[in-house]
Amino acid sequence: MRKAILAITALGAAVALSAAGCSSTKSSGSSTTGGSSSTSSAAGSSSTGGTPHYTNNKVGVLLPDTNSSPRWVNSDPNELKTQCDSLGLVCDIQNANGSATTQTTQAQSMLNEGVGVLMIVNLDSGSAKAIEAQAQAKGVVTIDYDRLTLGGSAQYYVSFDNTAVGTLQGNALVKCPQVAGKSAVKYVEEDGAATDNNATLFKQGYDGVLSKQAGWTKAGEQSGNWDNPAGTAQSTFQKLLQGAPDLNAVMVANDEMANAVITVLKQQGLNGKVAVSGQDATATGLQNILTGDQCFTIYKPVKGEADVAVKLASQILSGQKPTAPATVHDGTGNRDVPSYLATPVVVDKTNITLPFTDGYQKASDVCTGDFAAKCTAAGIK
Repeated sequence: MRKAILAITALGAAVALSAAGCSSTKSSGSSTTGGSSSTSSAAGSSSTGGTPHYTNNKVGVLLPDTNSSPRWVNSDPNELKTQCDSLGLVCDIQNANGSATTQTTQAQSMLNEGVGVLMIVNLDSGSAKAIEAQAQAKGVVTIDYDRLTLGGSAQYYVSFDNTAVGTLQGNALVKCPQVAGKSAVKYVEEDGAATDNNATLFKQGYDGVLSKQAGWTKAGEQSGNWDNPAGTAQSTFQKLLQGAPDLNAVMVANDEMANAVITVLKQQGLNGKVAVSGQDATATGLQNILTGDQCFTIYKPVKGEADVAVKLASQILSGQKPTAPATVHDGTGNRDVPSYLATPVVVDKTNITLPFTDGYQKASDVCTGDFAAKCTAAGIK
């Protein structure tokens, strides 16, 4: 994984990959394939000698909310800004706070201000499709960031291989100590928001694994809508647990919803006895792994997306037409979207130091109070 991140940030190697014309990998349906560290690094700097020459150096970045994941507050904005500054780009980074209306207004303002590239993490495909149509009418290149806009017109898509994320979740869940070796396992699923294509892909991935496990029975499934503790995720799991009080595992789409699940399990004295999944390597998720209440998380280094997306924007604004090394099929729009897909990795107690040594998480944010001793024991510095 360290090599993957180094490959992503090595500008000279990135340019070489683009020049070499990496082979395109087409996916079927709405799933993603063909993602690897070398795939992501194909979006390199448009110059090998300092800041590229731009006729327009303005980039608009539309982030979705502050609720679905802490990354939209703590990780992506900072890394995006760092990369924009390093490449001489003026990036207007705004968060819609969960409102599609707000995101549309923000986009219109950015377009009126003359951005040359618009990056968007959609709240739903319908509103984002309309934004991308407005950008296209103004000759502005759009990049779908993290979430594919179904039926949209984005020229590029930068994300992780999200079906692979779900597959990793499924494979990791069946290896959790609470269920490993059991001849019969009862589990429930708490999925992400139906409006998020990524949630659909995650589900495709983990269903593809869990549905084939001998002795595994799915006892319930609902959407948590990316809504965290004290919200939809918690009340949803309470209902799932009532329907399956003897469950052994919970496939949860991300860390924050997993924390809602763990809150309910604690109330029933079941925390640590039921295998719980996660995603995003959040501070909360890592703390729950340290206590044994969560089995694993999926770590998606922000550099795998943010650095690649900004470098791609840099190439576009310097007059290049980058050739993406993969494609993702948009079934709604019936088109293959040129894509850069990074590789996710499972993090559990055995490699929990990785998000810290990579600089994705800070020990000061995780190793607080009672977690300090656990961090020391785990080798987190």
